[in-house]
Amino acid sequence: MASEDYATTTRGICVTVRSFYLADQSVPDEGKFVWAYRIRIENQGRETVQLMRRTWLITDARGRTQRVQGAGVVGQQPVLEPGETFEYTSGTPLDTPSGFMQGVYHMLEPGSGEMFDVAIPAFSLDSPAEERRLH
Repeated sequence: MASEDYATTTRGICVTVRSFYLADQSVPDEGKFVWAYRIRIENQGRETVQLMRRTWLITDARGRTQRVQGAGVVGQQPVLEPGETFEYTSGTPLDTPSGFMQGVYHMLEPGSGEMFDVAIPAFSLDSPAEERRLH
């Protein structure tokens, strides 16, 4: 189940996200729900940038938020020249049938040495189990 695209641009860096519910890896009866998300980072600016670190806030349906930080993404710290794009896929588990994620990429502009943050848009994690619930 694919969701819509979520996108935001900060300082010429456009981040687009689409999440996918992974039914084959999820076990709703055991409270295990898994999503993949595909991210596209496009440098629409005039300066070369490098993604150094990331910070994610992952919130489940009960409002519990987990902070995840680390170097780069999927083991890389990509350098993006003007006009270049980097795409990757990752994933997250939750113990509720829905939630959302948002975050920040901590970028370096190698030419000036300046560090700046690029917003990762909030995106929802929705499963078919959530849509079937009766209230």
